[in-house]
Amino acid sequence: MSKIKKGFFCQNCGTQHPQWQGQCKACKEWNTLVEEVIEKTPAKAWEEQATATLNQPLPLDEIAAQQLPRINTFDAELNRVLGGGIVPGSVILLGGEPGIGKSTLLLQLSLQLRKKVLYVSGEESQHQIKLRADRMDQESHQCVVLSETESPRIFQHCKKVQPQLLIIDSIQTLHSPLIDSSAGSVSQIRHCASEFIQFAKATNTPVILVGHITKEGQIAGPKILEHMVDTVLQFEGDRNHLYRIVRAQKNRFGATSEIGIYEMVAKGLRAVSNPSEVLISEKEEASSGHAIAATIEGIRPLLVEIQALVSTAVYGTPQRSSTGFNSKRLNMLLAVLEKRAGFALGAKDVFINITGGISLEDPAIDLAVVAALLSSHNDLPIGHQICFAAEIGLSGEIRPVAKVEQRIQEAAKLGFEDIIVSKFSKFTTPPSSIRVHSFSKIESVIEFLFG
Repeated sequence: MSKIKKGFFCQNCGTQHPQWQGQCKACKEWNTLVEEVIEKTPAKAWEEQATATLNQPLPLDEIAAQQLPRINTFDAELNRVLGGGIVPGSVILLGGEPGIGKSTLLLQLSLQLRKKVLYVSGEESQHQIKLRADRMDQESHQCVVLSETESPRIFQHCKKVQPQLLIIDSIQTLHSPLIDSSAGSVSQIRHCASEFIQFAKATNTPVILVGHITKEGQIAGPKILEHMVDTVLQFEGDRNHLYRIVRAQKNRFGATSEIGIYEMVAKGLRAVSNPSEVLISEKEEASSGHAIAATIEGIRPLLVEIQALVSTAVYGTPQRSSTGFNSKRLNMLLAVLEKRAGFALGAKDVFINITGGISLEDPAIDLAVVAALLSSHNDLPIGHQICFAAEIGLSGEIRPVAKVEQRIQEAAKLGFEDIIVSKFSKFTTPPSSIRVHSFSKIESVIEFLFG
């Protein structure tokens, strides 16, 4: 009997090591090495009868470009994130926290696609999936549900069903008998993902893989999994909020800066066509600590509400807390206010929140954050018809931001009367319904808002 060959694989990056050690030498993570059996026979392709073909090198100008029509998902938000629809033969990886709505989104997609879909679940039974479909109040004869975790059996069903879309929920629950290790291990994830990628390219069938995430928010399994697939989508949001965001982290067929916004309702996920209206809270009377920022996500302008609270520190050391906004950038803005504008905030507790449970990295919201902070500090409300779109530099200058014209038009469309931008911003004549105020220094903005 031949000796079984084993190796140690990093569960974070997938690097193989000859022996166990505390730290992975590739990604420098600690206690991530797990012993696994290395396959002794070469892995078979997804279809045993497939014959290997030798590709020939061709000059670039002799290669015929094939423009395949995208598959319409009948979901405007998902179409936008994917770049216009699902590309035939592509492999999409969807990650997100437990309970955020990944399975709900994909089942909803399966029921409304109007194409034959094979929905494979390794986590739920067919009865559980049927109950969720009943709650959505949708029916489809084109959606075929399979509860299976062994990859060869899934491919046997694919030959019978001939699906036009294959959904795997989730890749961490699958295993192949060719790999002698448990489901969810680095070897199993890498091998099963490779099989489905071969299947997608050989049959021109798009495949959607659901991926679990770690406690740090990264997709579980080897990092090579994200490199292998064509598109990586991250499903974000807080389970305590109604709104969810689908964000493209990688997309070989479109932009990576697009987002799709959904609202969780009783019957599933509802696409939000005008997110600015739902991200700005309704108030009966003006209150301090609120400011509206005009931001851009991809090509979509959004208006979001920034909430701030500045209070005297009770426990000695001032607190700095932010939700949806970079905490390091908050510290920078506080330092600019203290150095350039003369506001002593060193002994104050400062809290920042972006409503709706979303996170933003756009530097154009800097001015709105500063305005909300000063409004709370002075206990003076800002006019509810004013919004902001500018970045703040370390010397207190108001810096221009990209696509300022689209931000102005979105603000005018939503009924705002005034918008504050940088003096150096370049734009054409704004709509007559909105006044554009241009400033170059933070001191000028403070005088304009609070006198």
